[in-house]
Amino acid sequence: MTTSIDDILETFEFLDDWEDRYKYLIDLGRELPDLLDDQRTEDNKVRGCVSQVWLITSVEKGSDGEPVLTFRGDSDALIVQGLVAVVTALFNGKSATTILDTDVESIFAQLGLQEHLTPQRSNGLRSMVGRIRTDAQSALNDA
Repeated sequence: MTTSIDDILETFEFLDDWEDRYKYLIDLGRELPDLLDDQRTEDNKVRGCVSQVWLITSVEKGSDGEPVLTFRGDSDALIVQGLVAVVTALFNGKSATTILDTDVESIFAQLGLQEHLTPQRSNGLRSMVGRIRTDAQSALNDA
């Protein structure tokens, strides 16, 4: 069962200590289904991440005809894999328009991620979001 972004926000609010939050992030990452080796391709790799991150995007038409996107991801670093879990929880099953309209910065601020991640991890997080937004825009263009 996947964890929703609301559950993640609620848990982060409950956990006062950043060490506990890091452990929770790692647990979230461990819950992600593993990608197969043949899915860990250059095409699926997210550029701009220091750790290796792979993201697979699936697009289906929603009931209103707008593209709806789902994501599967993986990383070779535990904390980053947890960040993949947060990002996929935020965007999975959302329409392309909703993805493009989501105020990611405010959600990350609620989680306190910016001030507790290294600059490299913050850049990687932005790269993941950028890739998802690019995929959403492409899905809209193709619709």
